[in-house]
Amino acid sequence: MKVGFLSLGCKVNYYETEKMKQQFEEAGYQVVSFEEKADIYIINTCTVTNIADRKSRKMLHRARRNNQDAIVVAAGCYVDSAGKKMDDIGNSREKAGVEAELHTFVDLFVPNAEKDKLLEKVGKLQRERCAAVLASGTGKEEDVKKHTRAYIKVQDGCSQYCTYCIIPYVRGPLKSRAAEDVVKEAGQLAAEGVREVVITGIHLSSYGMDFTDKKSFTDLQGKPLLGLLSAVSQVEGIARIRLGSLEPRIITEGFVKELCRIPKVCPHFHLSLQSGCDATLRRMNRHYTTEEYLDCVQLLREYFTAPAITTDVIAGFPQETREEFEKTCDFVQRAAFSQMHVFKYSRRHGTMADAMEGQVSEQVKAERSSRLIAVGQGLEKRYQEGLYGTEEEVLFEEIVQIGGVNYLAGYSERYVRTAVKADGIYKAERLCNAVADVRITGRLTEEILTGELK
Repeated sequence: MKVGFLSLGCKVNYYETEKMKQQFEEAGYQVVSFEEKADIYIINTCTVTNIADRKSRKMLHRARRNNQDAIVVAAGCYVDSAGKKMDDIGNSREKAGVEAELHTFVDLFVPNAEKDKLLEKVGKLQRERCAAVLASGTGKEEDVKKHTRAYIKVQDGCSQYCTYCIIPYVRGPLKSRAAEDVVKEAGQLAAEGVREVVITGIHLSSYGMDFTDKKSFTDLQGKPLLGLLSAVSQVEGIARIRLGSLEPRIITEGFVKELCRIPKVCPHFHLSLQSGCDATLRRMNRHYTTEEYLDCVQLLREYFTAPAITTDVIAGFPQETREEFEKTCDFVQRAAFSQMHVFKYSRRHGTMADAMEGQVSEQVKAERSSRLIAVGQGLEKRYQEGLYGTEEEVLFEEIVQIGGVNYLAGYSERYVRTAVKADGIYKAERLCNAVADVRITGRLTEEILTGELK
C-alpha cells in the first residue's frame, strides 16, 4: 500500500510527520511523494492563520484529485480548530460552513491528541472498507536515502497567548519530554546516520516548566533546556545541534554563557520579533520591548562569532499606523538580521486580535509586507557577504548540478547553503553526510555561497 504525506506549518509538524512516516514504513507501507498516486494521503495541517486554513483545505482537495479512491486523512491543528466550530467533527455531516464541507472529500480526521493512534485508525478504516489488507513486508522497497538532519520534538503546548495566535487553544497545556527519552531518540537517529538534530517545540523556551513549580519559563532561566542540550551533545555520532524558535526573554547572559560552552550547538538562533514597535508589541501581548530584544541580539553576538540571527515579522497588525510600521523597518535594520520571515497579518477567529478595531486593509498589508521582504533580502545578502573569506563548517547533503557543473552542497553551521565543486563524483559521494571545513570565496547563485575545501 502506498501512502503520501504532506506537512504544513511549523517545524513541530514536520517532526511529527517524519515519525508518522516511520510508523507506516515499519508497518509495511511504501511512502511515496505526495504528488504521486497513492492509496492513502495524510496531510498534517496548520491553522496558525486563515491563510494556513485555506492551504490545508487546498491540499486536502488536491489529495482527493490525485486519487478519487484513496483514503484522505486530515491531521493536526486545523482539525482541532475546525472541531471547535462543529459539535462533532468525526460524525457531523450536515453542519453549515466550510468545515462541514470537508466531509465530502476527507475520510478521516485525527486531532493532535490522537496522532499517536494514526496508524491504528487508518488500518481500521481500511478493514472497514475492505479496500486492502495490510501487507507485512511484502513488496516493500527499502528507502536508501541518506538522512543528514532530523527534528526532535521535545515540548508541546504554549501558555503565552499572543493576541494573534490560536495555537495555545488547540495545542493544549505545556508538556515536556523526559531528557532520557530525547537522548535515546538522538542515539537512534545517530545510529541511522543522522549527523545534525534540530531541537524543537511549540514553545521551546518553556521546556521543563511542567517538571517544576516555577510560575513562568523566565523563572527557569533556561536551565532545563541547557541540561537537555548538554545531554544530547554527549550522543556519539551527532555532530551538530540546532535550535528551533526561541523566546527572546530566555536570552540572558547566564543562559548564553552556558549555551556557548556546548560546542555542538550551531551559532544560528531564531528569535521571533513580530514587530519593531513597542506599541504594536503591547497589542500583540509580546512581553518585551524592542530595546530588550536588541539587548538579546547583542548578547548573542558577544558570545558567538557572527551568529546567524533570524526572525519573524508580521506586517499590518491591527491598528498599525504608518509611523509604527516605519519603526519596524528601522528596527530590523538596527538588529541586522541574517534572514527574516515576513507574514501579512491574517485574522484568526477566536483570537483577541480578530476582534480588535482598526483592521488594516489587504492592500496596505501587501505593500508593507513587500517592503519588509525587500529589506530582509538586503540584510540577508549583507550578512552572507560578511562571511566571504571565513572558514565555515558545512554538513554536505547532496550532489547538485548547476550550470552543467557538479557541486557538493549542504548547509553551514549558520544555516547558509554552501557548495563546492565536486572533484570527482566518487570522492564527492564519500563526503555526503560528512562535516568539512570550507573557506567561503563568494556567491554561486542568489541562494548559495561557494568556497574551497580546506
